[in-house]
Amino acid sequence: MKLTLHVWRQAGPDVSGGFERHETTANPHMSFLEMLDVVNESLIEAGKAPIAFEHDCREGICGSCGMVVNGSPHGPKRGVTVCQLHMRSFRDGDEIWIEPWRAGAFPVIKDLVVDRSPLDRIIASGGYVSVRTGSAPDANAIPIAKDDADLAMDAAACIGCGACVAACPNASAMLFTAAKVAHLGLVPQGQAERYERVRAMVAQMDVEGFGYCTNHGACEAACPKQIPIDFIARLNRDFLKAAFATG
Repeated sequence: MKLTLHVWRQAGPDVSGGFERHETTANPHMSFLEMLDVVNESLIEAGKAPIAFEHDCREGICGSCGMVVNGSPHGPKRGVTVCQLHMRSFRDGDEIWIEPWRAGAFPVIKDLVVDRSPLDRIIASGGYVSVRTGSAPDANAIPIAKDDADLAMDAAACIGCGACVAACPNASAMLFTAAKVAHLGLVPQGQAERYERVRAMVAQMDVEGFGYCTNHGACEAACPKQIPIDFIARLNRDFLKAAFATG
């Protein structure tokens, strides 16, 4: 299949960028990243700089592959990352526009690579359990209600890719932060620091320059792990309780 690509090229965070046109041929069974690999091989053979993009596991669990494809974070398919997107999702002759996450908190490093370290700093501010919990217990040693365990696992599915931020018209990181707060706040080990955690993580989110949530729901639609916005409501409840909590 023949494709026309419009790829965002930007040499660094302090220079302006623009779209660069490329003609390529792709096998429908290729993943989107494999298609970009082919384009880069052609660029290198021509003595040109390859397109910079992030990738690691290419199995949909690391989140590093995030980019906007035809206006949608991770592309047109719901519940998949870019590395899981296959070229059979497109048609022969299609034009594809590829650009980085667009958010003030995610400055472009180069081409399709953005600085997502603000998400790491939100985690570092409180997304952990620091109290002594002892050695690993047997699976059923600590009783946890099944509903709570299921919810905690749903929240823990967040891979921190930043698609929620890229999709949100306010560039809010509320879905990411809510998922990280919830997966610890729903289990017994996370209770000791529950309110301190939510206060610290929300404060860090504000420091990083993310926008506010106004319930557009675009984050849920773009999330490759389909994490529901119900977790944002849970975060808001915990944050309100934290205002009156002493511990």
